[in-house]
Amino acid sequence: MAKVALITGSAVRLGREIAHHLANIGWDIALHYRTSTKDVAGFEAELKTGFPKQRFYTFQADLGVIDQTQKLINQVIDRFGQLDLLINSASIFESSPFKETSAESLILHTQVNLMSPFILMRDFANNAANGQIINIVDTRITKNKSDFLSYSLSKKSLWELTKMAALELAPYFRVNAIAPGAILAPAGKDKHYLEKVADLTPMKTPSGVISILKSIDYIIGNEDITGQLIFCDGGAQLL
Repeated sequence: MAKVALITGSAVRLGREIAHHLANIGWDIALHYRTSTKDVAGFEAELKTGFPKQRFYTFQADLGVIDQTQKLINQVIDRFGQLDLLINSASIFESSPFKETSAESLILHTQVNLMSPFILMRDFANNAANGQIINIVDTRITKNKSDFLSYSLSKKSLWELTKMAALELAPYFRVNAIAPGAILAPAGKDKHYLEKVADLTPMKTPSGVISILKSIDYIIGNEDITGQLIFCDGGAQLL
């Protein structure tokens, strides 16, 4: 039987790219979404057509709501009978300069970007004998700029949680993280935005989603890796 992966936020953007990549190499996929009902339905149909021997099911949950988050792992395991890989990809990313950051912004980013991954990691560890976890953090974790304070702080904390979980859950679970740079243009921007951002990095070239997918393959395939962080940012963390 194929292995099962749960990717949060897998209806759109990076989560969707990860889900399609894993499906292409034989994984069954639990497609999590919050509000992208049409997107996830179309994507599920596309996957079922392209990979008819594999299983694809959708799971709705608002990761900003604790009760919904706490049901997700059990729902996936009940449906598939197993779970082998959790990728915490979903996140909220909103501008929040230090002096303008509200308590509500900090709470929301912490809930979605830190607390929900923790809940899913904890529940995965409590309901499976072994497995792998990959947390998507951000190259911003190496910086102290506060233009996106709530986001950056939550991602810094997620990296710390990754290391703590790797130690706690070994040898039965491997827990690692990937830190992307500017791999996808934000809403309202085009590829030229990415080129401008990349020009400020040592490598001068947009990293692209492929760097994330290759890193996932590497982590999954190397059984000696846990508690590690792979930067996919063109060297931005060096600056």
